[in-house]
This record gives sequence, structure tokens and C-alpha cells, in this order.
Amino acid sequence: IIICNSSDTEMTSAIKTCNDNGVYLAQFFRIISETNSADIYQAAKDSAYYIGAVHEDEPANGEALVNILLDKGDRDIGLIGWEQGDATRLGRWEGYKAGVDKWNEAHPDDPAQLSEPQYAGTTSEGGSKAAEALMAADPIPAGGGGDPLQGAIAAVERAGKTQDIDIVSTDFLPDLGDRLENGSMAGESGGHYCDPLIAFMMVYNAIKGNYTGFAGNFEDVSFPYLYVSSAEDYQAYEKYFVDQLPYTSDELVEMSNLDLSALKEAAKNISIEDAASRAGN
Repeated sequence: IIICNSSDTEMTSAIKTCNDNGVYLAQFFRIISETNSADIYQAAKDSAYYIGAVHEDEPANGEALVNILLDKGDRDIGLIGWEQGDATRLGRWEGYKAGVDKWNEAHPDDPAQLSEPQYAGTTSEGGSKAAEALMAADPIPAGGGGDPLQGAIAAVERAGKTQDIDIVSTDFLPDLGDRLENGSMAGESGGHYCDPLIAFMMVYNAIKGNYTGFAGNFEDVSFPYLYVSSAEDYQAYEKYFVDQLPYTSDELVEMSNLDLSALKEAAKNISIEDAASRAGN
């Protein structure tokens, strides 16, 4: 089993079920927090069937996203999040704050500020309300993703402020190229093709008996986001990740034969530039 977008508490049941039934389990897009959910993390580590998690470095992601805004001249930054307590959002928020702190330390005469988060839930309506609340107090919303992001964009468009407010977020929109072109998005991180791919390869090799000895271990597989902040950036992503896949069938077979350390290295190295070079360009 590979499981997506799981909360830490949900993993308690998932791990027990897999232990009881002798079924291998890996996560993608999420990792159990060793700090905030120490008992659940330990259960995962103790399990002979829980393999590990494939996930992004969210603090680094938040810092990269806020730097897109800072580089575009934005100094009054509002934050929209999904739900309180979401581990991914908390990590990303840590990165936003770190980026603003580093900017302010280096530019004391040109300081930036970051709001406390407005919570949007997981709906477009929630995103609209959160953006409207931010616009009433501060001029620039950022963060969110999915339906809340769509709602935030719509709220900015209704207010006639598309050219005045820069929005960055995570998880590529289906029309991101157009939105980067018209200015309704200033930048986005995403391109998560390999999270489920690497998690699949881990479980596949466990089933085949190629990866063993999971009890007492927690395989933490960090995967880099792809970042786009212009229509040209997105065109390069689209060429190597949408119009064609970043790996050929032969390359996928080769990947399936890698040991776990080499698989982790392959995950770490994926990028637009890497996909282009393997395509011969």
C-alpha cells in the first residue's frame, strides 16, 4: 500500500492494519512528525512493514516561495493556510518566516513583514474569504493550494487587484502557464511526479524481497520541489513533465533495480534540468 496526504493520527490505524495483515506500507506527500507525533513515529519505526515516507523539504519550500515574492519587490506578505495543525503547512510556514527574517537581517532599511495565517479549510469559498480578510488588512496573500488557492485568486480578481497583488503557492494549477503569463500567479512549487513513483518503487521492491529489514528503521526520502516563476519556466516544465514523462520505460525498469540508497539518490536529483539532459537536450 502507498498512502497519500495522510495525517499523523491516521497513520496509527494504517500501520496497525498493515502489521496485522503482513502488508508493506509507504507514504508520499507526507511524513510522520518525529517531534509532534513521537509515539506514532516510533510505531512506524518499530514496524516490520512500514517502510518510510517520500516527501518534500517544506521549510526549504516555504523559504523559496517567500523569496520569489521578496525578489519581486513584495514586502507586506499575508499567509493563507489550510487547517491548523497540518504538518506540511507548519513546515512551510517555518520556511516563510525564515526567509523574511533573513531578508530583514540583510536589508534593515527595506524590511518585509509576514502576517499570521488566515485559515481557508479545503474549499474554494474558504480561500476566497481568507484572501478577502487579508486584503482588508494587508495587500498581499500567499500560500494555500488546491481549491483554496483557486478561491484566493478569484477574490483578488474580483477586487481588480491582479496586477497589484502577487500570489505564490504549492501544487501546480492546470492552467499555471496562463496564470504566470497574465500575472494572477507570481510563482509556484510543485511537479510531484516522483513522490508516488519513489514510494511505489519502495513497496514494489519490498514485495519482491529486494528491500528488507524495515523493523527499527524509518526510511526518510526527501524529494525536491520544482519551482516556476515565469511563463518560460512553466514551458520547460510542461515539455519534460507533461508533454512527455521525465523517465522512459527503460529508465523506470532500471530504477526498479536500484538498491534503496541509489533510489534515494535518484529521487534527490530529479529536476527540469535533469529531465532535459536525459532527453538529450
